[in-house]
Amino acid sequence: MTDSPASPAPLADPHLVFDPVAGDGPKDVVILGSTGSIGTQAIDLVLRNPDRFQVTALSANGGRVDLLAEQARRLRVRTVAVAREDAAPALREALAGQYGAEPLPEILVGPDAAAQVAASDCHTVLNGITGSIGLAPTLAALEAGRTLALANKESLIVGGPLVKALAKPGQIIPVDSEHAALFQALASGTRADVRKLVVTASGGPFRSRTKAELADVTVADALAHPTWAMGPVITVNSATLVNKGLEVIEAHLLYDIPFDRIEVVVHPQSYVHSMVEFTDGSTIAQATPPDMGGPIAIGLGWPERVPDAAPAFDWSKASTWEFFPLDNDAFPSVNLARHVGRLAGTAPAVFNAANEECVEAFLGGALPFNGIMETVIRVVEEHGTPVTGTSLTVSDVLEAETWARARARELTNRTATAEARA
Repeated sequence: MTDSPASPAPLADPHLVFDPVAGDGPKDVVILGSTGSIGTQAIDLVLRNPDRFQVTALSANGGRVDLLAEQARRLRVRTVAVAREDAAPALREALAGQYGAEPLPEILVGPDAAAQVAASDCHTVLNGITGSIGLAPTLAALEAGRTLALANKESLIVGGPLVKALAKPGQIIPVDSEHAALFQALASGTRADVRKLVVTASGGPFRSRTKAELADVTVADALAHPTWAMGPVITVNSATLVNKGLEVIEAHLLYDIPFDRIEVVVHPQSYVHSMVEFTDGSTIAQATPPDMGGPIAIGLGWPERVPDAAPAFDWSKASTWEFFPLDNDAFPSVNLARHVGRLAGTAPAVFNAANEECVEAFLGGALPFNGIMETVIRVVEEHGTPVTGTSLTVSDVLEAETWARARARELTNRTATAEARA
């Protein structure tokens, strides 16, 4: 199967700057997913650089309303949004405790609240939401003409054609460490000079194990990532390398490089975040110690760099950097991602949604580790021919996701029942 022709220009291009409201003074920023890992680190960066950034609005799911209220007060935001309607009373109480007699910020509640603040008046929207629920805010930010600092890879993956139809040149700045690295390395040459993108993977906690040796790993084993501290879903995705498969699809969509020119290599130290190989034989690597401060700063500050956004290497100390080929038998997720990426349309949404359900089943003890990818593969196969082309709509994506989630839940329940009987 061959890759489809590349579109005229990549979504993310370091040579182009989309500046919707250029001017002096701090950039107005909206942070989606403010109580999560990306959000909290972004807020720390903003508080350390008040001359560069000011936050106008925050959104979160609603599981940590006390933290959300504290963030709102410290940043003096205009608007706070929460997705869970049942969290609204607790949020109002927490905000009242933080603000005292001062007027409270505007409060938006409901599943559309994040999309509302994504379209609000600002320069940059940082989408740090986890999961495909980030699609609507991504589309809202693009349609409103905001620069989009994109940490929510799922919204691009499941809604690729929809995102590409809205995004203007230079409007998306990637925040994933791998794609921020590619973004920076691509600045070293023209698009015609690029031979290959090399996406690095830590390999997760099981990088040296065979498929047979993965059969009995536990949830605790899978959550013990050797390099990064992340949420449980992303950590399991790193253990299965689904996260890397999603990043391959994302790299293809962001940079319009065919899948057969996007390679994955295991780099246990996670110092080199990705590389670009050029046609003259040169390879440009972007490297920092493992820390998301740098990618977040690129997303918020580009084309300027934010001083001391992340730690630098101490070159007076000896260190070893290793690179290994990926074991596609033990970790079939990357090749499966290439397959669904080539199918395009609703296929990536099915892949992502089925995986999210299977990870939840694994975390709940209803599915063995290897069963995650076995079930995802089956759901993708059963999906058949995806909806593709210009006819793809948000409804098509949501319908495909709903079907994939239901089918994955059905299969994981069957698996759990069969194991209970064994």
